[in-house]
Amino acid sequence: MSAITGRRSIRSYTGEPVDDGSIMTLLEAARWAPSGLNNQPWRFVIIRDRAMRERISGLTTYRRIVRECDACVAVFFHEPSGYDRDKDMMGIGAAVQNMLLAAHSLGLGAVWLGEILKRKGEVNAALGVDSDHELMAVVALGRPAENPESDRADLESLILKRL
Repeated sequence: MSAITGRRSIRSYTGEPVDDGSIMTLLEAARWAPSGLNNQPWRFVIIRDRAMRERISGLTTYRRIVRECDACVAVFFHEPSGYDRDKDMMGIGAAVQNMLLAAHSLGLGAVWLGEILKRKGEVNAALGVDSDHELMAVVALGRPAENPESDRADLESLILKRL
């Protein structure tokens, strides 16, 4: 629970590098997310190259985050691996959450960027990814330069019924 309640979306970074081993640990955590029929419909593109991050940053209103982070991971739905879109989307969401929790546990900062999905086709083209892969998220990674506060709705207000 402490990892879940302590994790924050980190949008500012120190500029210190994130090592390749840490990125692979995040992808390993994502790989172990649950998926329907264990189909594991997620695929990843690791974006470390500064010029590529600059190019991708032009496809989102959150360009500063993409420019200033040390790396990004683009998360894709591999359509040929899918079997039920709703379940596949939930599995991919779980994979991204595992990445975020793993980042937090390693002392890294990460944020799940979704607004960039408005330009999925352009991201695929920039990354050279074929149309069998649908962009689901971009996760920006770096050493955190902030520790933002967060609050949540009162738990009772989220419970519809007790039957």
